[in-house]
Amino acid sequence: MRTSIMIGEVRGPVTAAGLREQAAAAHGLDGIWAAQALGWDALTALTVAGTQQAGIPLGTAVVPVRQRHPLVLASQALSVQAATGGRLTLGIGVGIGAMVTAMFGLPAAHPARYLREYLSALLPLLRGEPVTVSGDFLTLSGTVDLPTDPPEVLVAALSPVLLHLAGSLTAGTVTWMAGPRTLESHVVPRVTAAAGTRTPRIVAALPVCVTTDPAAARDHVATRFGLAARVPEYRAVLDRENAAGPEDVAVIGDEHTVRTALRRLAETGITEFVAAPVGTPAEQHRTTELLRTA
Repeated sequence: MRTSIMIGEVRGPVTAAGLREQAAAAHGLDGIWAAQALGWDALTALTVAGTQQAGIPLGTAVVPVRQRHPLVLASQALSVQAATGGRLTLGIGVGIGAMVTAMFGLPAAHPARYLREYLSALLPLLRGEPVTVSGDFLTLSGTVDLPTDPPEVLVAALSPVLLHLAGSLTAGTVTWMAGPRTLESHVVPRVTAAAGTRTPRIVAALPVCVTTDPAAARDHVATRFGLAARVPEYRAVLDRENAAGPEDVAVIGDEHTVRTALRRLAETGITEFVAAPVGTPAEQHRTTELLRTA
């Protein structure tokens, strides 16, 4: 199992200098990932990180696609791929339905059908091919011409239909807030079966805090990521873990506790774990130090 780290505002508000510091601290780890939230654009954040930490793989976890036309996202992703020397993995997802509707005024129905149609445009665009689509959800005609190799694409997936889509049409999946029980019994076998003879990438991300005050860290995670317990997309996966909220699937504790949890995650069959360090600056530093030797 590869061990990587999340940078950016998932860890708290951060400046450009802070992004560069987080990227520099990732030395010795297997990858740097960024989430798309309410502030930093994930692809821009990775470009900043990529200039700070040469050679390390980069990934988005994830870019919601409802509000980005495939021609736009293909251009953005290929630009980052070219600027960083071909290190990008493009993780995408349909987004949280309530946020898509409330924030952007866009429909959120039929997520699997929408994503299948979106991929039918995005994947050839990333290969530099001309694409024409007039479908149920998208209309486009064009190409993106950038002299770089296409990034691998992962799909954020938790439902059986999206996990099948991720394994059958893309390089694999990336999850958020999925605990070891869900990964082992639900995510890994479904994606692996859908991939057929290929070996899929299965990337799992969770909040992590190495701390001497687990109760305070749990409260922090419950407050910061509490939305996950209230929306269907994550409520279903938390229920699989018998978890009341994200604090019950986050990896929290002293070094021994966190190392034990990481070994358990490796046993699930995932190919990469992405830690999102949370807590005080000192706790985040302590977490990053442990990850280097995990």
